[in-house]
Amino acid sequence: MSENPTQSAAPVIILVEPQLGENIGMVARAMANFGLAELRLVNPRDGWPNEKARAAASRADHVIDAVEVFPDLASALADLNFVFATTARERDGFKEVRGPVEAGRALRGRSIAGQRTGIMFGRERFGLYNEEVGLADEIVTFPVDPGFSSLNIAQAVLLMSYEWMKSGLEDETKTNFSGPEMAPATKQQLQGLFDHLEAALETRGYFRPAAKKPKMVDNLRAVLTRAGFHEPELKVLRGVVASLDYFSPKEPRGAGYPDRKAKVDHAAHSGSTDTDEDEIPPVGGKGLDND
Repeated sequence: MSENPTQSAAPVIILVEPQLGENIGMVARAMANFGLAELRLVNPRDGWPNEKARAAASRADHVIDAVEVFPDLASALADLNFVFATTARERDGFKEVRGPVEAGRALRGRSIAGQRTGIMFGRERFGLYNEEVGLADEIVTFPVDPGFSSLNIAQAVLLMSYEWMKSGLEDETKTNFSGPEMAPATKQQLQGLFDHLEAALETRGYFRPAAKKPKMVDNLRAVLTRAGFHEPELKVLRGVVASLDYFSPKEPRGAGYPDRKAKVDHAAHSGSTDTDEDEIPPVGGKGLDND
């Protein structure tokens, strides 16, 4: 079994001199979305606590309540073993630079090994100073458009929080819920749709000129076989065709049991294609297509 994403010590998020309480709150919300809960603030401009941050956190109160405030970056990093610095600009120095996917996996590996890790983010206006980046072990940067590389701080935290969560999944492509399980339609069911549609179109005079009918039928079947239908989907299509085929303004749905539908249903029940008018089911009977 794979490790639960919350079992190993999650990275600490460090915001260096954040300016707006709303941004801090949105960071807390992004963290909570992906299982992170430890947020540290270095010298926030508007002080702490901040009610604007709580309002913007959208019920991520457990993150807001646990916020720690530090007077400088060195003290905020003191108990950590490994730290990433996020930046969109190329920096001088010898630090390893990773993308977010690789960084998320690296953080996961170090956390499993028992190390305390963190990711630091700079100011909204201009990010981290070079000396602040120098306190980190490695750099993580995002593959953004070089012509517009500035990310909102909450967006940057969201990206890294997502990569952290994903790195702990047994299957990185797995989602929390999936589409309904449906049995594939059989060839017999598909043929039933073809036959019904062809008969309905014949009745409506669709195949004109008559010499082109074989090619027109081939084209219809080519279109309807491409999608790979499931049983419930065929039932929907049969209901649509039945509504167009058997009902009209003169014989609207709910007004009774159309004669031609009664004949078709009776033939299907009896296994015969010849229908005696005296054996037609009475008005109000239930047809095979559950109309």
